[in-house]
Amino acid sequence: MKWRYLLFAIAVLAGVLLRLPRLDLRPMHVDEAVHALKFGDLLERHAYRYDPVEYHGPTLNYFSLIPARLASESTLSQVHEATLRIVPVFFGVLLLLLPLFIDDTVSPFVTVVALLTAVSPAMVFYSRYYIQEMLLVCFTFGLIVSAVRYLRGRKIGWAILAGISLGLMHATKETSIIAVGAMGAAAAGVLILKPATERAPMHIPPIHLLVALTSAVATSVLFFSSFFANWQGVPDSLATYATYFGRAGDVTLHQQPWHYYLSMLFYSHVPGKPVWTEAVILDLAIVGLFFTFTRWDSGKGLERDLGRFFALYAILMIVIYSAIPYKTPWSMLGLLHACILLGAVGFARLWSLASSHLVRALLVMPLVFGGSHLAWQASLANFRYYDDPVNPYVYAQAVDDVVTVGDVVRTVARSTPEGEAMPVQVICPEDDYWPLPWYLRSLTKVGYWNIVSAELTPTSVILASPEVEEALLKTLYESPPPGERGLYVPLFATRMDLRPGKEIRGYVRHDVWERYQRDRQGTTPMDSAKIRPSPPGK
Repeated sequence: MKWRYLLFAIAVLAGVLLRLPRLDLRPMHVDEAVHALKFGDLLERHAYRYDPVEYHGPTLNYFSLIPARLASESTLSQVHEATLRIVPVFFGVLLLLLPLFIDDTVSPFVTVVALLTAVSPAMVFYSRYYIQEMLLVCFTFGLIVSAVRYLRGRKIGWAILAGISLGLMHATKETSIIAVGAMGAAAAGVLILKPATERAPMHIPPIHLLVALTSAVATSVLFFSSFFANWQGVPDSLATYATYFGRAGDVTLHQQPWHYYLSMLFYSHVPGKPVWTEAVILDLAIVGLFFTFTRWDSGKGLERDLGRFFALYAILMIVIYSAIPYKTPWSMLGLLHACILLGAVGFARLWSLASSHLVRALLVMPLVFGGSHLAWQASLANFRYYDDPVNPYVYAQAVDDVVTVGDVVRTVARSTPEGEAMPVQVICPEDDYWPLPWYLRSLTKVGYWNIVSAELTPTSVILASPEVEEALLKTLYESPPPGERGLYVPLFATRMDLRPGKEIRGYVRHDVWERYQRDRQGTTPMDSAKIRPSPPGK
């Protein structure tokens, strides 16, 4: 028994140590930057309006207010990456603790769920991502835990918590409908698989169902209505599914083969780089699948039904997510956590069959070794290959150059009379300039364009994609009448990318550049290989 408490404590500690340090190390992903600026509206203007087309649910934004207030950050320019990312970290750690409530003791099932969740590279990587996914997985498991505890004691408090969890799921992301549907179908499957002698009607007081449903609706309405300030958000929370289902079936945007998630989890490797695999989780899930549907299943009553529920739930999550053409790596966290639950069932069944301490020790050893290997991969993924495409969980990730671009532009602005009010223009076709708005958030006069428009008036600094350079040079040097043409020089001497293969170029007006150079005299100079004037267009 003691080893379980020790292993559980080690798992939680490892989960915290892998999730918490250096939250600002990885550049902000495009999606993170989008959500961060949406949060900025709530933080600065104390207003939030749910957008059923471009954004997910409001829970991420509202929960972000807590660390921002604690850090005394009242404007978006003051907000730090760690302030935002601590939100998914919190729910990632809470996810490690929730298994304690599903059993009355630290059972083998509880220990393995906590361990695999703590060190799974995908779980750790996206626990440090300012997106909704980790919140959704946490609330989903909260619903499962609350429902299981309610079925064990029929206490109304657990019915209320189940309803709140369901409401939080709905208020977090549209994909909650997949998890709810899979859970409902899995529960129905468990009832069908019950022996005829055990199919007695399940007695649940109607008042308990009503209270649970009321809790779910109240929680969802509270968030979608912006705490009663925007009632239009409530019907929009249902209308959004028209957009979601259309996007899920899109065969052009983020299209991936059916085996995309399973292949990523089983084996991913670039020659000369580490091998990435979470096969230990999937292998244990296969063991769990075997035990829950054969005569070897040692579970009885609710324990047996719970094992079958996790098995059916995992199968349905895998099938549904694999069938949807639209795939992004973080979307698999729900099915991965379902596999972790089923894998824990598999280990628990093996444990119950072990006849001696020696056999049980032999079971624990590969679990520890497998967990250690997962933790090593998680460390590499988050602290070394955090923006490298060799990491299978890196997807459309911004690179360190974008941080440099933001630093340089802000430094130039400080040397101008306007300071942070220095005008800047960003020109990228199809609005493909993210996550630059996050790194330029302290500047108050930044304009974003997707074409070189005739209405464009050249500013002190211009950031642009190479595709528009020719049109931009014509605007700078051919359109203005003689005597009104400003001389521009490149802001960067080396190539700068927003993401791998997505270059961004900088142009600074020559008089601004000279003032900046004068201001730098007598201070620690910036690397001359990074920024130096050169003829326009080169």
